[in-house]
Amino acid sequence: MSSNFCRFYSKGIYIDLVKGSDDTGKGTEASPYLSLLKALELNTSASDDSFAVKKDESGEYEPASKSALKKAKSALEAKEKKAKKLAEKAEEQKAADAQKMEEEMARLELAKSIKIEEDASLPQAKLIKLRDTVANRSHRVRVKGWVHRLRTQGKSLMFVVLRDGTGFLQCVLNDKLCQTYDAITLTRESTIEVFGTLKLVPEGKTAPDGHELIVDYWKVIHKAPGGLDAFENKFNTESDPSVLLDQRHLVLREDKTTKILKLRSAILFAFRQHFFENGYFEVTPPCLVQTQVEGGSTLFHLQYYGQPAYLTQSSQLYLEAACPALGDVFCIQESFRAEKSSTRRHLSEYTHLEAECPFISFDQLLDRLEFLITDVVDRITTGPFKEMFYEMNPGFVAPKKPFRRMRYVEAIQWLNEHGVLKKDDDGNEVGPFEFGDDIPEAPERLMTDTINEPIMLCEFPAEIKSFYMPRCSHDNRVTESVDILMPGVGEIVGGSMRIWDLQELMAGYKREEIDPSPYYWFTDQRKYGSYPHGGYGLGVERFLAWLLNLDHVRETCLFPRHYGRPCQP
Repeated sequence: MSSNFCRFYSKGIYIDLVKGSDDTGKGTEASPYLSLLKALELNTSASDDSFAVKKDESGEYEPASKSALKKAKSALEAKEKKAKKLAEKAEEQKAADAQKMEEEMARLELAKSIKIEEDASLPQAKLIKLRDTVANRSHRVRVKGWVHRLRTQGKSLMFVVLRDGTGFLQCVLNDKLCQTYDAITLTRESTIEVFGTLKLVPEGKTAPDGHELIVDYWKVIHKAPGGLDAFENKFNTESDPSVLLDQRHLVLREDKTTKILKLRSAILFAFRQHFFENGYFEVTPPCLVQTQVEGGSTLFHLQYYGQPAYLTQSSQLYLEAACPALGDVFCIQESFRAEKSSTRRHLSEYTHLEAECPFISFDQLLDRLEFLITDVVDRITTGPFKEMFYEMNPGFVAPKKPFRRMRYVEAIQWLNEHGVLKKDDDGNEVGPFEFGDDIPEAPERLMTDTINEPIMLCEFPAEIKSFYMPRCSHDNRVTESVDILMPGVGEIVGGSMRIWDLQELMAGYKREEIDPSPYYWFTDQRKYGSYPHGGYGLGVERFLAWLLNLDHVRETCLFPRHYGRPCQP
């Protein structure tokens, strides 16, 4: 029966339940449908005996059974009813949307006719910053800022949280004040000026600083866009990191970023307080240089009026030059490292806090570093930004003196005792660490996080340190050098004593194959009143990442510059 059926069925409608396709099938034997439902849907006028079905690969086409046709017709009928219902709902929604749009347009037109004016009988409003609102409670004031948050409640009540960089203020607009065209079309990040009286919030309610501004007049200074170009559509907390970096100029306005930058400012101020109160002078060395400090492989090259020059890696050499004139000196400015590293603690441009101190010993240098870190931490955790700091890092425990002092040879021993192996450039383990090996970031971090306290890692081999570091008197293989390691971030400080003997310095140039000619001014310091001295450099972004328990140093600076990303915005 099936053979005769196939022979005389050239004009039928074919359905192959295994190899057919409802997307591309045409109903022919060469291009069958996948389902009987699709065949019925596309061939509504065909008779029941027009449909041929193949159920498996080895089978042949057979007439569609009555039960299969009945089931498919029922499914098609249900599908058509559903489609009709959806179409009707879509039409209803379209009509409702049109009605809503018409009402909104009418509302906007009406709003254009509503005008507000400042009441001349009210006391003159005093212009203040939001940081001064507590001192001006119960007074009529005017403030300017950006719409940080916006919420409407019905047609006669609006809450606007205003931001001006110094603080936040909840503003309450009633009746006509929130029915004007500007009020109805107000958007986040618009700039406004608001007049009103500061009053405590009702019992059981909350607002920044516990009060709100009862607005009696306001005006728009600049309106930010809405719709698809609205501020809230530019990014969100789930956005890809590259999007957040592209929109960094707007991300700065978010609560977390704002707090980080305020605490960064407070921390820089605390560093300066520490130095000034302890007799240091601040200097501002040049960023364009023709000498290197930390090795040529990490220099950014440029042309300086036809001569080769670099962006500075460190201001150390210039600070050393300032010591004979000013004594203890420090600087806080940018340094640049052309390292092709994309770790969470690397930046190509970073804020470098550096200091140089004459007439100190290595032990005194370590003591000064301990004092610097603990003193600045104390200033932040007890100062005016204490509440904001603990809001950012509620579990912070301040480090206490003395820090753990560990020699390089002890670190090598620790790594080997804990089974940490060194790796080659391809990431393959190649054996235990040996004296003279540079300890990479990962094992160093593992050790620091495991010990879980600040470590002053001292006395590195001369071969892996800079040319200007003197050797220890008790072991000529190692230098009077130190890195301070913090749990969670690793190295935040690198320091050392400095070679002050002329011949020893010349030997350092030779060992590192450095031409001493461009360093004549640095060498001269070993001729004209040389003196024992030491210094250090602290990475401000790493210090902040440790202090605020942040995932990445990129969060700690205004516009991060790092490997693999252009200099924008």
